[in-house]
Amino acid sequence: MFPRIKKVEPLSDFRLYIEFDEGEPVIYNVEEDIETIPDFQILKTEAGLFKNFQVDESRTCLYWSDRVDLPSDTLQEYGVVSTPMNK
Repeated sequence: MFPRIKKVEPLSDFRLYIEFDEGEPVIYNVEEDIETIPDFQILKTEAGLFKNFQVDESRTCLYWSDRVDLPSDTLQEYGVVSTPMNK
């Protein structure tokens, strides 16, 4: 079962702060994906696109387009555990 995304906030340097319904919040570094996955390079070259993400209806995927997305299990597994941000 995929973890469900509760909250996402873009941070500087192509990082995302993510909270899930269950589990600890994480910071996920999208920069690594931008450098290694060709489709992700648009997040760096198209101004403002990085902050223009959406979470799908099931809250198990974060996406920018039909070619650029990150499933919630990847975000949780490879994110660095963080302290909760103020609401």
